[in-house]
Amino acid sequence: QVQLMESGGGSVQAGESLRLSCRATGYTYSENCLAWFRQVPGKEREGVASIDTDNGQKTYANSVKGRFTIYKDETEKTLNLQMNNLKPEDSAVYYCRCLADERWVPWTQGIQVTVSE
Repeated sequence: QVQLMESGGGSVQAGESLRLSCRATGYTYSENCLAWFRQVPGKEREGVASIDTDNGQKTYANSVKGRFTIYKDETEKTLNLQMNNLKPEDSAVYYCRCLADERWVPWTQGIQVTVSE
């Protein structure tokens, strides 16, 4: 059974950093984790960052440009989101989005990131 293993959330103060990691397990022949989303209560889930694994192009939400970096570790087969200079408005539940065996893996419960003043 395909699962997503997400890690790295937590509580920090404004200006600090966190790194989120995501890895798909249980797939048969292929995996492709390619985006991070986030959601706060009462709002829709929004895209934070994505990576085109064909050409390496990265796309970021305007609110995180210059502070967040999405990258893949091909050795560990993880999709990472380095989040620097965190702000309280970055507080949310973060989700990884992956294809496994060419099918979207169901959303997990996500990982909480809390940034205090």
